[in-house]
Amino acid sequence: MKKQHQIVIIGGGTAGIMTATQLLKKNSNLDIAIIDPADTHYYQPAWTLVGAGAYDYDNTARSMESLIPKKASWVKDFVTSFNADENTLETKNSGEIGYEFLVVAPGLVMDPSLIEGLPEAMEKGIVCSNYTDPKHTWETIKNFKGGNALFTQPTTPIKCGGAPQKIAYLAADYFRKSGVAKETNVIFATPGSVIFGVPVIKNTLMKVIERYGIHFKPFYAPFKIDADNKIAYFKYTAEGENQCVIYENNALGEKMSGDAIIEIPFDMLHLAPPQTAPKFVKESNLVNDAGWLSVDHGSMQHTEYENIFGLGDVAGLPTAKTGAAIRKQVPIVVDNLMLLLAHKEATNKSYNGYSSCPLVTGYGKMVLAEFDYKNNFIPDPKLKQLLIRDSSKEHWRLWMLKKYMLPYLYWNKMMKGENV
Repeated sequence: MKKQHQIVIIGGGTAGIMTATQLLKKNSNLDIAIIDPADTHYYQPAWTLVGAGAYDYDNTARSMESLIPKKASWVKDFVTSFNADENTLETKNSGEIGYEFLVVAPGLVMDPSLIEGLPEAMEKGIVCSNYTDPKHTWETIKNFKGGNALFTQPTTPIKCGGAPQKIAYLAADYFRKSGVAKETNVIFATPGSVIFGVPVIKNTLMKVIERYGIHFKPFYAPFKIDADNKIAYFKYTAEGENQCVIYENNALGEKMSGDAIIEIPFDMLHLAPPQTAPKFVKESNLVNDAGWLSVDHGSMQHTEYENIFGLGDVAGLPTAKTGAAIRKQVPIVVDNLMLLLAHKEATNKSYNGYSSCPLVTGYGKMVLAEFDYKNNFIPDPKLKQLLIRDSSKEHWRLWMLKKYMLPYLYWNKMMKGENV
């Protein structure tokens, strides 16, 4: 016999737990089940600092049991498939579960196999990544003795799009402190055309790049890693007037071969692995053409099934996948679910694509990029209370916000269902 719940939430991450806690604050009698197999919940935004030796990894973890609201049922299991027409889903061990309303928030998954040779390079420890093992990143940076320090990211969407460049800035700062900067080429290679899509933030970051002497390589899409010979291969994706010329005897040892294929030798490589929606989402009929959950951009309601919502990293929304975005998405999803529970339409379509990227630019320095779907810079007025007049510029108080205030707000406010 199948189990049945009023509201089923897939995922015990930021989006899932925030949604459950806020719903129960509205109505403590709701029958809510959270499906998640993990024992531990991580505050991943701090992993950038862990990778730079500025934060304790153990402080980023809490037990799932301590965070899931007591009035919600925890189904410690994996979802394997949906049957949205029947309002049911299948789990690995608990069988079929039925729902009246479904919230899909399982986050995303790393898929290193989308870059040839990357799984082997990560397994051998040749490549480090804050996305998978920030402690290994710190060991790599700490023990670096010079040469090419290459930082790059994939062509897929990734969680916290600024993370691959943040660790490049912190590493460049650390190399100065440790005395290896003169023997080091810090390289940041990205498939994107600019360092950041918000113009005022881009201007600040280009000055940071200049300050550290970072070799900035736009239009570089990584597709292969040769771990044995320590060479990264990129496709150069610019066209027309942006075509580059690579000289074989340049300082970085870059080579161009074949049709816009670039080789960069490296002595250390930090890479954000390619990322996709989880398999059970990707293979369902709930996704858009790009393989992400198909939702209305304003309401997070599914484009076909009115009783399904998706938010967080799995949602096909044209904005950055961050915890800050979730913070703004959750109240709208909760509002719409409460309307549906009252037999009304889900009319709240107020999500404007807000996301935020705390861009750490060195030890004790940070820029805070807050923006919407149109890449407008929309800083929070509350920053004035922290005596920060312009968050598009580097400020030590923004570093304090990142290291101390945001983790506190996360564990003590957001995870407890408070709007912050």
